[in-house]
Amino acid sequence: MIAPRPDRPFIRMARMEDLDALFALAGLSGGGMTNLPQDRDALRERLSWSERSLAAPITAPEDEFYMLVLEDGAGRVIGTASIFSRVGAHWPFYSYKVARVTHVSRGLDRMFSTHVLHLVNDFDGASEVAGLLLHPDARAHGLGAMLARSRFLFIAQHRERFGDQVVAELRGWMDGRTSPFWDAVAGPFFGGDMLEADLFNAMHGNQFIADLMPRYPIYTSMLPASAREAIGRPHEGSAPAYRLLLAEDFLDDGYCDIFDAGPTVHARTDHIRTIRECEVIDPNIPLRATKEPHRLIAAGLLRDFRVWKEE
Repeated sequence: MIAPRPDRPFIRMARMEDLDALFALAGLSGGGMTNLPQDRDALRERLSWSERSLAAPITAPEDEFYMLVLEDGAGRVIGTASIFSRVGAHWPFYSYKVARVTHVSRGLDRMFSTHVLHLVNDFDGASEVAGLLLHPDARAHGLGAMLARSRFLFIAQHRERFGDQVVAELRGWMDGRTSPFWDAVAGPFFGGDMLEADLFNAMHGNQFIADLMPRYPIYTSMLPASAREAIGRPHEGSAPAYRLLLAEDFLDDGYCDIFDAGPTVHARTDHIRTIRECEVIDPNIPLRATKEPHRLIAAGLLRDFRVWKEE
């Protein structure tokens, strides 16, 4: 099979022997990344789930998970990213949808407009790109973009395994290790801090959200200013990923995460720029490439999948 040069960075599917490296990477995240938990057992289960998914002979998305890693050319894992084939398979995929409401009093001759947050499951059945993290020392030479876009090339290479819509949740704004939105909205219902809830979500699923989360619309005008300002605002570490997703023609139209209010963006799968524009070079390998002057090359299927930059 065509393969990248061994002394250059490339992306491959994660393996169980990557556990220690992924655990070390997770420790650099600062917390708040549900899909890359700082827990060795949870990461081991993620790797096992990815390996089971790669081995499954499926023709439609069910409940698969795929984890990729970035190697630096010297055998060191310096980044990771993930894809869920179908969210909402076992429990609903919750988001807040921001909407505007207006109240009018003719007697007072006063009109008041504000935003409300509706708890929705609009993305159940979509695929999700998640868990993107790059080692701080590797944030140069376009490696982050290569890692992020490798997920779309994997989807293009295995289109039958994914849904017709792709969603991405961006980590929300934090004030140190505290989320102003969590403290004002979710914290009183769940107890503990947001990082504890994120870890529980990663290890046990989110049924507890359905059990405890308020089901009525939340008027943002009743929230503290710090919580209102966090709605739809990405964490500073997630801002590059957010910009890349928008460049891939994802939409940011008022959905946000229920824990930290980070933006939730979405796109029709076949409209994503990398998927739409990549060219099949050789269907027998299979081999495909993006169209930029410094192209990304994707080759192989499932466990043999690789992505690298064309020299």
